Formats: sequence, C-alpha cells, structure tokens
Amino acid sequence: MDSIQHLITIALKEDMGSGDITTDNLVDSDLEGKGVIIAKEPFVIAGLDVACQVFKHLNADVIFIPDYIDGNLVKEGETIATVEGKLRALLSGERTALNFLQRLSGIATCVRSYVEELKNKRVRLVDTRKTTPGWRVLEKYAVRVGGAYNHRMGLYDGVLIKDNHHAVCGGIKKAVDRIRTQVHHLVKIEVEVSTPGQVKDALNAGADVIMLDNMSREQIKEAAAFIGGRAIVEVSGNVTKNVLKSLADTGVDIISVGALTHSARCVDMSMRIQAAD
Repeated sequence: MDSIQHLITIALKEDMGSGDITTDNLVDSDLEGKGVIIAKEPFVIAGLDVACQVFKHLNADVIFIPDYIDGNLVKEGETIATVEGKLRALLSGERTALNFLQRLSGIATCVRSYVEELKNKRVRLVDTRKTTPGWRVLEKYAVRVGGAYNHRMGLYDGVLIKDNHHAVCGGIKKAVDRIRTQVHHLVKIEVEVSTPGQVKDALNAGADVIMLDNMSREQIKEAAAFIGGRAIVEVSGNVTKNVLKSLADTGVDIISVGALTHSARCVDMSMRIQAAD
C-alpha cells in the first residue's frame, strides 16, 4: 500500500505542481459539492480504491461512494461512483483519479476479453513484466481483477533463466546447476527455450518450468508431449487473442501474454461536479 500511496503522491505532484492555479483562484476553500463518475462505454471496472485514495490525499474528509466493486461490468452511461466533499479536492483530484481508473479498468477489460476466449480450457493465462514503470503493482492487480493470473512480480521473486543467461553461463545445464546451489528448495526454476534441443536440455537439467518461446504450433505440441508432465509447460511470444484456443489445445499449462498490460487501451469515463445547494 505504501508504494501505491507514493505513486498517488507523484501523480498529484506531476499534475498540480505548487497548486491548482485555476481552482485555487476560483473556488473558496470552504465550498462543498458532489462529483459523479460516469462510464462513457462498457468496461470492467478496476481501481476504485485508488481513485478514492487520490481524493482523500487532498482532503481526508472526502466521502467516496462506489456503485460497483472492482471486477464488475459497467454499462455505458451508468454511475461508477459518487464523491462528496470540498470542491477544491474534487476539482483538483478529478484528472488524476480518472487516469488511474481509466488505465486500470482498461487492463481489466482487455484481460477479461482474453479470459473469455479460454472459457472451459484448463490452461492458466498469466501476465508478464511488460508493465508501465512504477505501475507494476497496480497493473498486475488489474490483471487479477480481469480474471487472469500474475507471473513473477519482478526479478526478485522467481528464477527465470532466459536465453541470454544460459548463453553467458555456457549452456542450460550449467546455468540450472549453478542457480540451484544459490536458491532455497522452495524456489522453482524456470528455463526459457526456443528449440526442441533446448527443451531436452532443460528437462534433463531438472527445470521445474519450461517456457517455450516463439516456437511454432507443431513444435509446442511436440514439446508438451515430450515433457509429459515432468515439468510445467509455459508458452510465450507473439501470443494474440485469436490463437489462444489453439494454443490451449497443444497441452501447455500456462500462456503468458505481454499484451494484457502493454497493449491495453484506457477506457473512457468522465466526472461531473456540482456545488452543494
């Protein structure tokens, strides 16, 4: 939560600088009002608590009343939330709060569309580290809201030996053997491979997870059959929505998709503010 509060502080500072020159000169500090956040298209909502915290950062007495919870589908024209309190806080926090909501809801909506493609499939859909710098915790949260799962959060919480790693270590087996002496027994070791020969090397080296990167559909199917449950099989690289079902039928366990975060568009919403009677 501390990292999110820090991000909110940075976002407000970026937008307001030394102060809201328009609002501070037009609106008396004691005036109160209400803001209504409206959906301008259908989407999966995510980030309501973050939006609430934006307004409370400006004025702790602001009341934020959501009409939905994260993960709900919102229809066009519906009220997402109502914000009540000092008008200065509402006016100054509007854009920052909406920016968080629009971005996180956009990711959740994108993810939900991918999840729907995999309905009734046993494969697990996961994200990647292709996130907006500084936003990873929030964007990976939005992925979960959308119905998918997270891959590792960063370089610190999971071993993934990529092609560049085994290239500089002298091969897959040397890399796996070396890392296994450095991490404790509860840490799984994943190895990225791109050829059938590397699949065999990773399996013989005792990899717990084998990532098939940018391999053909036939190669993926053959690799999954060869591995035969002796390691978790992940597929990655140029995965688009239209190939999800066919990939799921190859026998892999996990499909990782960078587009869940890096290509999700922001959804559209607005906030209407009025002074109290």
